Amino acid sequence: MSQILFGQSYYLRFDPKLYAAMQPYPPLGTLYAASYLRARGYDVALFDAMLAESEQEWAAALDRHRPQYAIIYEDNFNYLSKMCLLRMREAAFKMIEMAKARSCRVILCGSDATDHSLKYFARGADYVLIGEGEETLGELLDVLERRSSKPLAEILGLAWPDGNGGEHRTQRRPDITQLDELPFPAWDLVDIPRYQRLWRARHGYYSMNMVTTRGCPYRCNWCAKPIWGQRYNSRSPENVVAELKWLKERYRPDHIWFADDIFGLRPGWIERFGQLVREQETAVPFKCLLRADLVKPSVVAGLKAAGCQSVWLGAESGSQKILDAMEKGTTVEQIYAARRLLGEAGIQVALFLQFGYPGETRQDVERTLQMVRELMPDEIGISVSYPLPGTKFYERVKSQLGEKQNWQDSEDLAMLYRGPFPQEFYRILYKAAHAEFRLRKAALAIKRDLLHPLNWRLAHLRRLAAIPYHWLKWKLNRRRLDSFEQTETLSYLALENH
Repeated sequence: MSQILFGQSYYLRFDPKLYAAMQPYPPLGTLYAASYLRARGYDVALFDAMLAESEQEWAAALDRHRPQYAIIYEDNFNYLSKMCLLRMREAAFKMIEMAKARSCRVILCGSDATDHSLKYFARGADYVLIGEGEETLGELLDVLERRSSKPLAEILGLAWPDGNGGEHRTQRRPDITQLDELPFPAWDLVDIPRYQRLWRARHGYYSMNMVTTRGCPYRCNWCAKPIWGQRYNSRSPENVVAELKWLKERYRPDHIWFADDIFGLRPGWIERFGQLVREQETAVPFKCLLRADLVKPSVVAGLKAAGCQSVWLGAESGSQKILDAMEKGTTVEQIYAARRLLGEAGIQVALFLQFGYPGETRQDVERTLQMVRELMPDEIGISVSYPLPGTKFYERVKSQLGEKQNWQDSEDLAMLYRGPFPQEFYRILYKAAHAEFRLRKAALAIKRDLLHPLNWRLAHLRRLAAIPYHWLKWKLNRRRLDSFEQTETLSYLALENH
């Protein structure tokens, strides 16, 4: 019998867009917590909701393992958990009820539970870990298992119901700074062969996830940080390379996703990492996330040495006015320079784009689209501004929020506040921008390969056949965009000039 059953409430099956993309990763934050408890002598098991069809599989896992403690511990390294999607909150509520029906003590950890602990207590949760969870969880279980006599009120980073619809909450726990001392994630709990089959069947390779850091020190005013706040801690390059070597020898991944908010932020970190990877021959193609202002020649050389295949840049906008309003701390020129440096090194570049920020005009939108045309990245990701608790952006627009304050799933794209344009504008913009990008990408590929017709494959013919489809979709949606007039209210102008 497993004393502790870990789970998480992000079900890929409940997120139609990402289910179609089928790039699943196990819940890394959950695996860290499981390995941390196991190092303290606890018997742990894992329910992996990522590949589950429904909450009924959680019920089956509860019946199979018969745990005393059910711990719904979200993967705080996955941006999908940070988005606090309503469908996943509903899943968590159902999982709590199922666990309580089996007399489990239920413990929650995650962004949404940290921000909305009372909602989870109302559904039966016994405890919520506030912020980073491992040390708080260890101390809590030691008390519940009578290994420790410490009062609950002395456990930092903990909340529990007060019996009157409120809660008791202790002071926030300082974050773990010595990350090298943490055991590697409990990968043995994961059904690795199933992930391998899914990845290779869909994409022809198998990708695993890692992290080298926790947190982000930058102050983009739309970015929610309920777990680590403005704090930032990093593993050593030596420790990361040791894990990379272990994963490569044991599980043989074809690719790694470094899920850090910002990869290699500390000066010299990436350069040292690249050197160690090359010396120890542990290179695995990987993707990571970077800020444009951190992309320097020495950084690019380090990425190349380490085997970096692609970099996602948080570009957000091609308008400097909007970047400044976001307090992004980067410039449009830095985005262009980063694209050039990475491209010259043979590293693919993808851009995150965000539309709908207060003050954005149609001209700002067009500047972003023009930036995409000129840079022609290898991929783009598009979202609209999403106000989450704890951000300056949320405080600016909270008076405009209605009953719905979270997206249902990652494809929702709902404007939760009064944006520069109606909600439908952004959904059409999403389609138009993607259609134009696919059109231009296909045309460039065809033009590049025209000189080498003997090398043409079925993919080339498919790309050629798709050009009329993308062109028509782009033109139709551009025409629809042009039918919208910007709504400029006095309250909105006040936000712009804030």
